Amino acid sequence: MCSLVLFSMAMGPEAAYATSYLDELVVTGTRSERTVLDTPVRTEVVTDREIESTHARNLKEALINVPGLQLREIHGKPGYEVWLQGIDADRVLVLVDGMPLSATTGSAIDVSQLAVLDIERIEVVKGAVSAQYGSAAMGGVVNVITRGVDSGVKGTFSADAGTYGDQNPSGEKWDAARYSGRAAVSAGNEQWGVRVSGSSQHSDGIDPEPETWDRPGDEYDRNDATVRVDWQPAENNRLSWSGSVFDENSSSRYSTLPGGTINQGKDEEVRRLRTTLTGDHSDGNGLRGHWALLHEQLSDDTSKYSVAGTFDQREADISISQASGHVESAVGDTHSVQVGADLRHETLEQYKDGVSELASNEEFSRKGYELWAQDTWFVLDNLEIVSGLRGQRDSDFGNHLAPKINARLGFEDGVGFDSFLRAGVGSGYRVPNLKERHYRFDHSELGYIVNGNPDLEAESSVSYQLGIGGHYEKKIWFDVNGFFNDIDELIQTGADQEATDARTDNVQVYSYSNVDQARTWGVESTVGWEISEGWCISAGYTWTETEDVATGYDLNNRPKHQLQVSIDGLTGLQGLSWSVRARNQSSEYVDASQDRKSPAYSSVDFKLNYRLIPELKLFAGIDNLTDTQRDFSDPDDFQPIAGRFLYTGFSMTLGSQ
Repeated sequence: MCSLVLFSMAMGPEAAYATSYLDELVVTGTRSERTVLDTPVRTEVVTDREIESTHARNLKEALINVPGLQLREIHGKPGYEVWLQGIDADRVLVLVDGMPLSATTGSAIDVSQLAVLDIERIEVVKGAVSAQYGSAAMGGVVNVITRGVDSGVKGTFSADAGTYGDQNPSGEKWDAARYSGRAAVSAGNEQWGVRVSGSSQHSDGIDPEPETWDRPGDEYDRNDATVRVDWQPAENNRLSWSGSVFDENSSSRYSTLPGGTINQGKDEEVRRLRTTLTGDHSDGNGLRGHWALLHEQLSDDTSKYSVAGTFDQREADISISQASGHVESAVGDTHSVQVGADLRHETLEQYKDGVSELASNEEFSRKGYELWAQDTWFVLDNLEIVSGLRGQRDSDFGNHLAPKINARLGFEDGVGFDSFLRAGVGSGYRVPNLKERHYRFDHSELGYIVNGNPDLEAESSVSYQLGIGGHYEKKIWFDVNGFFNDIDELIQTGADQEATDARTDNVQVYSYSNVDQARTWGVESTVGWEISEGWCISAGYTWTETEDVATGYDLNNRPKHQLQVSIDGLTGLQGLSWSVRARNQSSEYVDASQDRKSPAYSSVDFKLNYRLIPELKLFAGIDNLTDTQRDFSDPDDFQPIAGRFLYTGFSMTLGSQ
């Protein structure tokens, strides 16, 4: 498959390349179906074909080749978070079918916890330019779209296993240090559909020195199961219910502590229970409506241990309940208007050794009410303007209005070359969440603690996007997009010297605070060429600059340069295809004073797919072929944790449509 870098990812060699991708329907930017090529809100897509052909097991692996998207390790656990346009994960909204998820740590979603079960596509909108999303979408939106239940009876199963070689914790080079499996069974007709699916992922972790206690890569087990029921009682009415459960058990081991060295470990158990009910309705004459109900309950329990026994047992419980709805109708010949509302209620509880850590309360809660309106104006056949306004009321922070506007102007030369200009301006607004205000994020085993701050102010931002793109007969394509994000009252963590001095164990205490102003700006550029059937090459380059306005220094952990290259091809053997995905990023500052840097690095993945028979595919791959890995003795080195990983697997599909 080719990475269609005009708008992100591409498809596999078994399907048409750019033609079908550029006609892919997306909904995240405007909540109405538009093609990738025509949407006025710039949207990048990872298709199900890309997910399958690159053997992605979870959302982190599915997103790794999106140009300009950063996947950063979450400290203290085996997970990753998404950064967009130099804006960190606390300000990037991760959704499943347009509905939010609970964060298991800090304020960011761990995308490695989300298996690629039943995914139709993943849509990425960068910047705060869409009126469809409010709090936490200042950096952009990652929306996972799941597929409906197909007609007929169908079953799928896939499994894979691999090795880290000499870094297997078992000490045995060819042991299966990491393995996973996915299965789904569905049955449906024109009116009803039911699907049951599940996945399991296991990793022994990464251990460059298996004979020692320390293990830099954590061991984990992740299991999830989902049931979905679709019902279409009438042609223009559809209801869908889904329920899911996710469990993660992880274990970390470490020995270097502030003030001394002792063998310790931490066990963590995460459980997410999630249920949604949605409805789509139409009167058949242009009036359409959608509504959704969500309830999610998340528990995150941790305990530490040493030779002396178990200690620091923490229990955190988080819940989200949300009701959303909108209606859409044509107004005259040139306008389409949407009006919607979102209601949300969140709760947070946290206990350490049975005692609440949330100030004087055992539970904190927050309510939010949001109203929004959007007008799509087809000014000319080739000019479209989308304007929107979102009003937000928070139980703790009052009212705020956030306007947005986007436009697309298309050009056709009549000989196969089409181009466009696309621009957007949006106001972002983010209230500090319950974790930033009240949560105690304890990683004293790693030398630090982060305390919530109940006195935080809300953040605000303005995002500017301006781009040009085009294609020749959908075989050669390019896209260049400039961005500028200006953020006020940015919430960051800083050292709390008074709290640190009050401790006697040399653990550094941090707390959240507002800084005056931060800016990010740069250019995202992509280009690609479908050479012939099954052969494609593409590349994406992103330049990012950042600034803490108060100090004039760069923001931490933002590489200035990122490069992605994708090559896909066939072999002389019928059904056998190969893919290469290469990534490079420049060095990045890791401290506010800009005294220390994490080095630049490159990594390459190689994939093989062999369609043995229509129902059975064999696959194999090498992730991080270059064996690029951090120096674990250097705390400023943020290169990949895992070195070279070799694996093989199979997938099969049975049944009829």
